Amino acid sequence: MPVAPAPPPEPPREALREAEPRGPVREAEAEERRGPGRAVRALVALVALVGMVAFAIVLAKLTLNASPASVPLTHSNLTPGSSIRAYLEQPAFLETVKQLGGNVLLGVPFGVLLPLFSRKTRGLVRVALLTIVTMLLVELVQGALITGRAFDIDDVLLNTTGALLGYLLVGRRLGRAVHPRVRRRWWQRRPARQKGSEQVLATDR
Repeated sequence: MPVAPAPPPEPPREALREAEPRGPVREAEAEERRGPGRAVRALVALVALVGMVAFAIVLAKLTLNASPASVPLTHSNLTPGSSIRAYLEQPAFLETVKQLGGNVLLGVPFGVLLPLFSRKTRGLVRVALLTIVTMLLVELVQGALITGRAFDIDDVLLNTTGALLGYLLVGRRLGRAVHPRVRRRWWQRRPARQKGSEQVLATDR
């Protein structure tokens, strides 16, 4: 009666690690995970914190100043796109650029500073959520407490757009340089490990 062949032994973990592909890609990934030292990261986080505090002061001066003369002209806007459409339809082009562009620029520091502050504040979704929450609070304070100011959901949308632009253009690269990813994601680890296993099995045969 023929005897079934025994299954090949599982390769040791050390062999799997040695069999993983090397080269410029692996060296670049290792360099990305290594990143700067703790002292440099702490210094950058401190600078980002100071920048965020300074930006908060500027933001408060721009958005939380009372304007009694504007009381007859102010009204709350809860419909996304309503204020943006009104600015685009008005004949004064410079006023449109000032209002829309100013609100977009007001959100850019969020996209630049948040990724530098911590690894937990990196990422497109996190930057967007933190910006939305912050700007919603500002708009609520404006509408409830500041004379001549009103809540406008379009300001939140424009500020968040500016934060995302700042993150995509500058903040993402700075965040990766200062706070590199420690572990590769699961879909990045699996192919390399499977390839290493296949190489070890082929060597045993």
